[in-house]
Amino acid sequence: MILASASPAIVLLSAAAVLAYAVPAALASRLNARGNRHALLPAWVLHALVLCWGLWITATPRFGFAPALSVTAWLVLTVYAVESHVFPQLRARWTLAGFGALAVLLALLFPGTPLHENASPWLPLHWALGIASYGLFAAAVLHAWLMRRSERAMRGAGTAFPGVPLLTLERLTFRFVQAGFVLLTATLAAGFLFGESLYGSAAAGWRWDHKTVFSVLSWATFAVLLLGRARFGWRGRTAVRVLYAGAVLLLLAYAGSRFVVEVLLGRGTA
Repeated sequence: MILASASPAIVLLSAAAVLAYAVPAALASRLNARGNRHALLPAWVLHALVLCWGLWITATPRFGFAPALSVTAWLVLTVYAVESHVFPQLRARWTLAGFGALAVLLALLFPGTPLHENASPWLPLHWALGIASYGLFAAAVLHAWLMRRSERAMRGAGTAFPGVPLLTLERLTFRFVQAGFVLLTATLAAGFLFGESLYGSAAAGWRWDHKTVFSVLSWATFAVLLLGRARFGWRGRTAVRVLYAGAVLLLLAYAGSRFVVEVLLGRGTA
């Protein structure tokens, strides 16, 4: 935990973002879809400012498991903001606001470790691909959760559930999986081919460590999911379970391994 080293600006921005997220979380049941979108907008903007300050503006940029989760949360909120204009029936505002607030708090408490001084200028692009795949798979998990919740509600009530149609949620879920798989493949390929030049150290290239193993396992799980969908028509509970398994493996790949190194062991570099 490195809260004591945080600048006053990042502390104030983070506190403002958390408070801004608290408003739509507390008023989710009282506001309509448009009101909730407007309530989330200040939090989304403040969250973006927190990320920019921590990664680019500050004198000592840091990165780790908590900033990775924070960027992922912001990307999921961005996807939601775009989708909510097309599907105002989406009902995950309280959950997303809580996820965003928790992510900002974690990044404030655990800002990560300083970035490599000798790292390649292409390293941010490599990380952007990886974090974007995190965000897309997180969006897929969110839609899968909404799909299962709608399905359970329909079965319990015996009538149509007043939300986004199940088939639409299913299509959206797999579109996010497909896009995330493409970016994850590009991330792994870049790490395999250019790992040493990206990190500026021969020891930081492609290694069969925990991060690599979990990343490859998650890639294989998503590949199986897409193959099962294309060849065998996987859907419903089977597809969701495989998606959840792949998402957990991907979470362990970077955020999980960095959590162990940074928090439990109290050491490591980004």
